[in-house]
Amino acid sequence: MSNNILKEKRGIIFGALDEKSIAWKVAENAHNEGANFVLTNAPVALRMGAINTLAERTGSKVIPADATSMGDLQNLYTESMKELGGKIDFVLHSIGMSVNVRKGKQYYEQNYDWTIKGMDVSALSFHKTLQAAWELDALNDHASVLGLSYIAAQRVFHSYNDMADNKAILESIARSFGYHYGKRKHVRVNTISQSPTITTAGSGVKGFDGFYQFADDLSPLGNASADDCANYCVTLFSDYTKKVTMQNLFHDGGFSFMGISEDVMANYMKAKED
Repeated sequence: MSNNILKEKRGIIFGALDEKSIAWKVAENAHNEGANFVLTNAPVALRMGAINTLAERTGSKVIPADATSMGDLQNLYTESMKELGGKIDFVLHSIGMSVNVRKGKQYYEQNYDWTIKGMDVSALSFHKTLQAAWELDALNDHASVLGLSYIAAQRVFHSYNDMADNKAILESIARSFGYHYGKRKHVRVNTISQSPTITTAGSGVKGFDGFYQFADDLSPLGNASADDCANYCVTLFSDYTKKVTMQNLFHDGGFSFMGISEDVMANYMKAKED
């Protein structure tokens, strides 16, 4: 059911790779709520994914951009404002990658060139996205910028590797830039700490199935799905959340405040007995 809470709003959505992607779901929901937006991803990701299908469904234009390149980002904002007919009201940053994880390197044996590459893609790209908008004055007053994070920024998940560091930096950028952009134009900058979610990117993390099941068992409401996250993002793009900024917002069915649950304890004791 649509309430048109994003009617006449203009946005940019990074990171829609395929139908499993949270960004894909956000685009579909934003479209249903009346928004117009541009879809973007790195050129290599555009070749791998099915973003043109999403563009057709939502009546959106695809503008390629490497989010680590200030030149690409400035062009993205400039062309998006031309395409959409004005400044931008919302931005979703749904980008993350670790070369160390892909190559099977453990946290204690990192290749630092790969570490820096992953940090640039996963975290510094968020700062660059904000700075490019700042320099071009591309965001409307009371615009909303969101980045997607994970609780490994605060807690140890043994195989999440340097992505945990990247998410911690991402959340820090949201706080710091949120202050400056709030003072300048009342722009909101937040991160969403989402449940483990069955996506193409998430499933590439070693032990993901265990993360997913443990979180689902521990959370009173169970894991939040990609569709649930998309609904939450839409509310944060809307005018109903104009005073929410500089926050890391846990969207995880209660997982972040749990210690132990009956289900998890029962499973643990059964495993010990076996």
